[in-house]
Amino acid sequence: MDVEITLRINGSARTLSVDTRTTLLDALRERLDLTGSKKGCDHGQCGACTVLIDGRRANSCLALAIAHQDAEITTIEGLADGERLHPMQASFIEHDAFQCGYCTPGQICSAVAMLREVEQGWPSWVTDDVAADRVTLDDDEIRERMSGNLCRCAAYANIVPAIAQVAAT
Repeated sequence: MDVEITLRINGSARTLSVDTRTTLLDALRERLDLTGSKKGCDHGQCGACTVLIDGRRANSCLALAIAHQDAEITTIEGLADGERLHPMQASFIEHDAFQCGYCTPGQICSAVAMLREVEQGWPSWVTDDVAADRVTLDDDEIRERMSGNLCRCAAYANIVPAIAQVAAT
């Protein structure tokens, strides 16, 4: 059964008719031609499909499109400000933090949201002092917080410094 929904994606309202079982990832890629988010595992295990839903990272392969009508959805295509790249996008380029690039959109979206989590004081599994007012974002913290985003090429040696550079600014 198809239903008409309106999604707010990258600052614009987009209306489309979808089957109620359509994932957000499939709606983005197949119906709206926003192909930056990738279908990797289609089980929420690799993070290639990561987008921001109301500023929080989410695996779009596990999210039903119909459930996010009132949410603000940001994809990799919506991070840049016109021709000016988002600082995280620019840092990934500067640090050569990708090889094949398949996971890169999900890595970048996840990193952007992860830095917001750190700013809000959210601890992780490796946070030394979970009661501290501020989380120290060292390499171990970055690795742990990005552990839901896999890179088959193993570009982690460059991904961590790319994220750390943005975190330091």
